[in-house]
Amino acid sequence: MELDFKAKLIKFKKELSNLDLFVKEFTNILNEINLSYVIVSGYISIVFGRSRNTEDVDMIVEPLNFEQFENLWKKLKENFECINTSNIEEAFDYLKSKHAIRFCKKGYFIPNIEFKFRKTDLDDFTLKNKINIIINDDFVFYTSLLELQIVFKLFLGSEKDLEDAKYLYDLFKKYLKEDTLNELLDQFGEEVKERMEKIKR
Repeated sequence: MELDFKAKLIKFKKELSNLDLFVKEFTNILNEINLSYVIVSGYISIVFGRSRNTEDVDMIVEPLNFEQFENLWKKLKENFECINTSNIEEAFDYLKSKHAIRFCKKGYFIPNIEFKFRKTDLDDFTLKNKINIIINDDFVFYTSLLELQIVFKLFLGSEKDLEDAKYLYDLFKKYLKEDTLNELLDQFGEEVKERMEKIKR
Protein backbone atom coordinates (compact mmCIF):
# COMPACT_ATOMS: atom_id res chain seq x y z
CA MET A 1 0.00 0.00 0.00
CA GLU A 2 1.45 3.35 -1.07
CA LEU A 3 0.64 6.11 1.41
CA ASP A 4 0.78 9.85 0.83
CA PHE A 5 1.31 11.12 4.38
CA LYS A 6 1.29 14.87 5.07
CA ALA A 7 0.88 16.25 8.58
CA LYS A 8 -2.78 15.53 9.39
CA LEU A 9 -3.68 14.00 6.04
CA ILE A 10 -3.23 10.47 4.70
CA LYS A 11 -4.16 9.65 1.12
CA PHE A 12 -4.04 6.26 -0.54
CA LYS A 13 -5.83 4.00 -2.99
CA LYS A 14 -7.37 0.59 -2.41
CA GLU A 15 -10.18 -1.66 -3.53
CA LEU A 16 -13.03 -0.96 -1.14
CA SER A 17 -14.55 -3.81 0.85
CA ASN A 18 -18.24 -4.02 1.74
CA LEU A 19 -17.34 -2.63 5.17
CA ASP A 20 -15.52 0.30 3.56
CA LEU A 21 -18.53 1.03 1.37
CA PHE A 22 -20.80 0.96 4.41
CA VAL A 23 -18.57 3.43 6.26
CA LYS A 24 -18.24 5.61 3.17
CA GLU A 25 -22.01 5.90 2.75
CA PHE A 26 -22.43 6.85 6.41
CA THR A 27 -19.56 9.35 6.57
CA ASN A 28 -20.66 11.01 3.32
CA ILE A 29 -23.75 12.15 5.21
CA LEU A 30 -21.73 13.41 8.18
CA ASN A 31 -19.35 15.27 5.89
CA GLU A 32 -22.24 16.81 4.00
CA ILE A 33 -23.51 18.51 7.16
CA ASN A 34 -20.00 19.33 8.45
CA LEU A 35 -20.32 17.19 11.56
CA SER A 36 -17.16 16.96 13.69
CA TYR A 37 -16.38 13.28 14.33
CA VAL A 38 -13.64 10.67 14.44
CA ILE A 39 -13.67 6.97 13.69
CA VAL A 40 -11.51 5.05 16.15
CA SER A 41 -10.56 1.53 17.23
CA GLY A 42 -10.62 -1.65 15.12
CA TYR A 43 -11.80 -0.27 11.79
CA ILE A 44 -8.67 1.86 11.46
CA SER A 45 -6.30 -1.10 11.28
CA ILE A 46 -8.74 -2.83 8.91
CA VAL A 47 -9.01 0.10 6.50
CA PHE A 48 -5.22 0.18 6.29
CA GLY A 49 -5.08 -3.46 5.27
CA ARG A 50 -5.15 -5.63 8.39
CA SER A 51 -7.07 -8.81 7.66
CA ARG A 52 -9.65 -9.32 10.36
CA ASN A 53 -13.39 -8.96 10.83
CA THR A 54 -15.36 -6.48 12.88
CA GLU A 55 -19.07 -6.08 13.46
CA ASP A 56 -19.01 -2.46 14.54
CA VAL A 57 -17.30 0.82 13.72
CA ASP A 58 -16.67 3.13 16.68
CA MET A 59 -17.35 6.82 16.23
CA ILE A 60 -16.97 9.79 18.59
CA VAL A 61 -18.99 12.88 17.69
CA GLU A 62 -19.01 16.48 18.87
CA PRO A 63 -22.29 16.88 20.83
CA LEU A 64 -25.27 18.15 18.84
CA ASN A 65 -28.36 20.00 19.94
CA PHE A 66 -31.73 18.43 19.14
CA GLU A 67 -32.27 20.45 15.97
CA GLN A 68 -28.88 19.39 14.61
CA PHE A 69 -29.51 15.77 15.56
CA GLU A 70 -32.94 15.86 13.94
CA ASN A 71 -31.36 17.08 10.69
CA LEU A 72 -28.86 14.22 10.80
CA TRP A 73 -31.55 11.67 11.72
CA LYS A 74 -33.69 12.65 8.74
CA LYS A 75 -30.77 12.25 6.34
CA LEU A 76 -29.70 8.92 7.82
CA LYS A 77 -33.13 7.33 7.90
CA GLU A 78 -33.32 7.17 4.10
CA ASN A 79 -30.90 4.22 4.11
CA PHE A 80 -30.00 3.59 7.77
CA GLU A 81 -31.89 2.76 10.94
CA CYS A 82 -31.10 3.08 14.63
CA ILE A 83 -30.86 -0.33 16.28
CA ASN A 84 -31.64 1.00 19.77
CA THR A 85 -34.89 2.77 18.97
CA SER A 86 -36.93 4.16 16.11
CA ASN A 87 -37.91 7.16 18.25
CA ILE A 88 -35.72 10.21 17.68
CA GLU A 89 -36.36 11.67 21.15
CA GLU A 90 -35.32 8.41 22.82
CA ALA A 91 -32.21 8.21 20.64
CA PHE A 92 -31.23 11.75 21.56
CA ASP A 93 -31.82 11.02 25.26
CA TYR A 94 -29.44 8.03 25.00
CA LEU A 95 -26.75 10.29 23.60
CA LYS A 96 -27.31 13.06 26.15
CA SER A 97 -27.06 10.43 28.91
CA LYS A 98 -23.58 9.53 27.61
CA HIS A 99 -24.68 6.26 26.04
CA ALA A 100 -23.96 5.13 22.50
CA ILE A 101 -26.54 4.39 19.85
CA ARG A 102 -26.00 2.15 16.83
CA PHE A 103 -26.89 2.65 13.19
CA CYS A 104 -27.04 -0.07 10.55
CA LYS A 105 -28.23 -0.33 6.97
CA LYS A 106 -31.96 -0.96 6.86
CA GLY A 107 -32.62 -4.66 7.31
CA TYR A 108 -29.06 -5.52 8.37
CA PHE A 109 -27.79 -5.45 11.95
CA ILE A 110 -24.17 -6.07 10.96
CA PRO A 111 -22.05 -4.10 10.41
CA ASN A 112 -23.16 -1.13 12.47
CA ILE A 113 -21.87 2.23 13.59
CA GLU A 114 -21.49 2.83 17.33
CA PHE A 115 -22.28 6.54 17.53
CA LYS A 116 -21.59 8.47 20.74
CA PHE A 117 -21.08 12.06 21.83
CA ARG A 118 -17.74 13.23 23.18
CA LYS A 119 -17.75 12.75 26.95
CA THR A 120 -14.17 12.67 28.32
CA ASP A 121 -11.05 14.82 28.13
CA LEU A 122 -9.50 12.11 25.94
CA ASP A 123 -12.46 12.32 23.55
CA ASP A 124 -11.99 16.09 23.46
CA PHE A 125 -8.28 15.69 22.65
CA THR A 126 -9.14 13.13 19.99
CA LEU A 127 -11.56 15.44 18.19
CA LYS A 128 -9.32 18.48 18.42
CA ASN A 129 -6.36 16.58 16.95
CA LYS A 130 -8.15 14.52 14.32
CA ILE A 131 -6.54 13.62 11.02
CA ASN A 132 -8.11 13.35 7.58
CA ILE A 133 -8.13 10.08 5.61
CA ILE A 134 -8.84 10.21 1.86
CA ILE A 135 -9.15 6.96 -0.09
CA ASN A 136 -9.46 6.87 -3.88
CA ASP A 137 -10.05 10.65 -3.80
CA ASP A 138 -13.74 10.32 -2.86
CA PHE A 139 -13.90 8.36 0.41
CA VAL A 140 -13.22 10.90 3.13
CA PHE A 141 -13.36 10.45 6.89
CA TYR A 142 -11.59 11.52 10.08
CA THR A 143 -9.72 9.55 12.69
CA SER A 144 -7.57 10.23 15.73
CA LEU A 145 -3.81 10.67 15.77
CA LEU A 146 -2.14 7.40 14.87
CA GLU A 147 0.01 7.68 17.99
CA LEU A 148 -3.18 7.75 20.06
CA GLN A 149 -4.72 4.84 18.13
CA ILE A 150 -1.67 2.73 18.95
CA VAL A 151 -1.38 3.71 22.61
CA PHE A 152 -5.09 3.28 23.30
CA LYS A 153 -5.07 -0.17 21.70
CA LEU A 154 -2.14 -1.07 23.97
CA PHE A 155 -4.14 0.22 26.93
CA LEU A 156 -7.14 -1.97 26.04
CA GLY A 157 -4.75 -4.90 26.00
CA SER A 158 -6.71 -7.78 24.47
CA GLU A 159 -4.90 -10.02 21.99
CA LYS A 160 -6.85 -8.45 19.13
CA ASP A 161 -6.07 -4.92 20.35
CA LEU A 162 -2.36 -5.67 20.78
CA GLU A 163 -2.24 -7.10 17.25
CA ASP A 164 -3.98 -3.97 15.93
CA ALA A 165 -1.45 -1.78 17.74
CA LYS A 166 1.49 -3.71 16.33
CA TYR A 167 0.04 -3.63 12.82
CA LEU A 168 -0.40 0.16 12.93
CA TYR A 169 3.02 0.70 14.51
CA ASP A 170 4.80 -1.41 11.91
CA LEU A 171 2.93 0.29 9.06
CA PHE A 172 3.40 3.88 10.24
CA LYS A 173 6.54 3.88 12.40
CA LYS A 174 8.49 6.10 10.03
CA TYR A 175 5.72 8.72 10.23
CA LEU A 176 5.02 8.63 13.96
CA LYS A 177 6.10 11.54 16.16
CA GLU A 178 8.21 10.12 18.96
CA ASP A 179 7.52 13.00 21.35
CA THR A 180 3.75 12.67 20.89
CA LEU A 181 3.98 8.91 21.36
CA ASN A 182 6.03 9.29 24.55
CA GLU A 183 3.68 11.93 25.98
CA LEU A 184 0.72 9.62 25.46
CA LEU A 185 2.58 6.64 26.91
CA ASP A 186 3.36 8.71 30.03
CA GLN A 187 -0.36 9.38 30.46
CA PHE A 188 -1.33 5.71 30.17
CA GLY A 189 1.26 4.32 32.55
CA GLU A 190 4.02 1.76 32.91
CA GLU A 191 2.10 -1.31 31.78
CA VAL A 192 1.25 0.35 28.48
CA LYS A 193 4.90 1.42 28.08
CA GLU A 194 5.96 -2.20 28.54
CA ARG A 195 3.49 -3.31 25.88
CA MET A 196 4.88 -0.64 23.58
CA GLU A 197 8.36 -2.05 23.97
CA LYS A 198 7.08 -5.53 23.11
CA ILE A 199 5.45 -4.47 19.84
CA LYS A 200 8.61 -2.60 18.83
CA ARG A 201 10.64 -5.82 18.89
